Amino acid sequence: MKSIAPFVACLPFCAPALAQDTHPFSVHDMLAMDRISDPRPSPDGQWITFGVSVTDLEGNKRKSDLWLMAADGSQARAITTHPAADVNARWLDNRTVVFLSSRSGSMQVWKLAIDGGEAQPLSNFPLSVENLDVIPGGERLLVSFDVWPQAKSLAESAELDAKEAKKKHSGQTYEGSLFRHWDSWEDGKRSHVFSWKIGDATAVDLMPGMDCDAPTKPFGGFEETAVSPDGKWVAFTTRDAGKAEAWSTNTDVYLVPADGSAAPRNVTTDGPGYDLAPSFSPDGATLGYLSMPRAGYEADRQQIVLMDVASGAKRKLAEGWDRSASEIVWSADGKTIFTSAANLGHQSLFAIDAASGDVRTLVEQGTNAGPVPCGSKLVFSRDTLKMPVELFALDLASNDVRQLTHLNDAKVAKARTGDYEQFSFPGAKGETVHGFVLKPVDFKEGQKYPVAFLIHGGPQGSFGDHFHYRWNPQAYAGAGFAAVFIDFHGSTGYGQAFTDAIHDDWGGAPFEDLMKGLDAALAKYSFLDGSRVAGLGASYGGYMICWIAGNAPERFQCLVNHDGVFDTRMGYFDTEELWFPEWEHGGTPWDRPEAFDKHNPSRFVGNWKAPMLVVHGGKDYRVVETQGIAAFNALQRREIPSKFLYFPDENHWVLKPQNSIHWHETVLDWIRQWTKQ
Repeated sequence: MKSIAPFVACLPFCAPALAQDTHPFSVHDMLAMDRISDPRPSPDGQWITFGVSVTDLEGNKRKSDLWLMAADGSQARAITTHPAADVNARWLDNRTVVFLSSRSGSMQVWKLAIDGGEAQPLSNFPLSVENLDVIPGGERLLVSFDVWPQAKSLAESAELDAKEAKKKHSGQTYEGSLFRHWDSWEDGKRSHVFSWKIGDATAVDLMPGMDCDAPTKPFGGFEETAVSPDGKWVAFTTRDAGKAEAWSTNTDVYLVPADGSAAPRNVTTDGPGYDLAPSFSPDGATLGYLSMPRAGYEADRQQIVLMDVASGAKRKLAEGWDRSASEIVWSADGKTIFTSAANLGHQSLFAIDAASGDVRTLVEQGTNAGPVPCGSKLVFSRDTLKMPVELFALDLASNDVRQLTHLNDAKVAKARTGDYEQFSFPGAKGETVHGFVLKPVDFKEGQKYPVAFLIHGGPQGSFGDHFHYRWNPQAYAGAGFAAVFIDFHGSTGYGQAFTDAIHDDWGGAPFEDLMKGLDAALAKYSFLDGSRVAGLGASYGGYMICWIAGNAPERFQCLVNHDGVFDTRMGYFDTEELWFPEWEHGGTPWDRPEAFDKHNPSRFVGNWKAPMLVVHGGKDYRVVETQGIAAFNALQRREIPSKFLYFPDENHWVLKPQNSIHWHETVLDWIRQWTKQ
């Protein structure tokens, strides 16, 4: 076994801790943190806007405002403090921003001068604006709406909304799959990109009649669009798969004139998988985008493709770089592309030479994302297991990194957290596997501590050096547990072959890695009490909890299964994105029944012994609630100590603040009970 790094008491860039008035970290500290996002430098590089959301416990929601600071991090202040949601600030010029706000009753475009004064409304559309960007030239904006694709105008779309609302029946008829997705049912509307000249009464649909979404649902935003520097072209991402939408990952990038004078043109017909995240070079001659080469595989490596706009000629950049790029951000001179990528338990920043494809690591450790050029610096967000997101700047000449925002310093200082260390061990197939160990708060040498063994979802994901807002290991450290989490075969950031290894092997190598990883941690860290270990996981992690229950029934003192797959065969038929189980298990249940049965947790219920808490959300259409109910019924019928925690208003995640508090209290009470803490 090999230690990767010593225990981290305070990573570089952390704020110094204050000695007085501190307490162990808890869910309340997690929810109290200001969440910083969307940094946007002004055209002259003198100012940066960004979004900040805070928890409103009384309203049981998040509240968002816009902030401004000088490019050196000074003069940071909120520029909107309205009770409504203010988001998505974009620079109209060096002294003016436009943004989206719900202060008029629906989400509309507003304008604000940074020198002072009140925000002014710019739009009064009959529909809410979903996304916003500026088309160079200052007179046009790029916006998106949820519309009826057959409607000829926004007004007609609003009329169809009113007509639907007057229906006397509630029946919905569907003729294709993906009729419900993530947490909502299909209603016939589509997200379309529009061009709007400020002051006009209406906007121009850039995808008229297209029965597809841009940005894509449920999570896409305007990171899936791009505007050419001369303001003449718009690129957008969509999936136009028709009735195959539920089993196709084939998204494409389209080009369309920004004034809507011609129909959109698909420029990625050669890519059978995801093509997304378009980005124009500063001279507008090249369109970069991310591409997954394999159809049906949502965790394939995202490769950078550069297309000559004039000729359509394409070339892949940095083909030999075995990491999956998250974005394409051009330097001002167009010679460098900045991106972030999962990398050995971290999310690192990289610079890629746009001509040669040579890759250089800029910032390696922690979770670093969203790089944007600002003069001679690169502004990006950064967080770690001990620090929520703050904005940082990298000097591209000296490679010096400095923290720009300090919104959470005082809150971080008041909550005592656990130190952590990354380690590695020989896992399945004799390959090196990585993990983290997090010490409990107020750790004392010579003392033994119960263990919270956390298993990430995805399964193509990672539990790394990251301040998570749902599965934050510090919540367990603050409750007196040591936390251990392993990036098993299938995890991202260790090369594409390592990620691919989970294919058709859900209960094989990953399970072996987890058991060997726990053994390795127990052998290396004497403060871990192997007789008091709780296993916890969500999504694929919840699946693994069910698999562990039947295949390592005496290994854990108790288990927590959040939104986990209990029956892989039925899990195919009741999920929404069919491409996912078809890829993971190599086909359909009727073509490959043995693949779905091989690692099916429900086959091993006869071995279950460990007490289990089952948690599920009623609006989870990815892993539906009957999977959790089935697991709980199995536990009850076998008279195994068990509880079922149900959130009728939550999806695959627990998002409402009060529900998050209840979730953490219930989970911690459960693992305390069975580990006799």
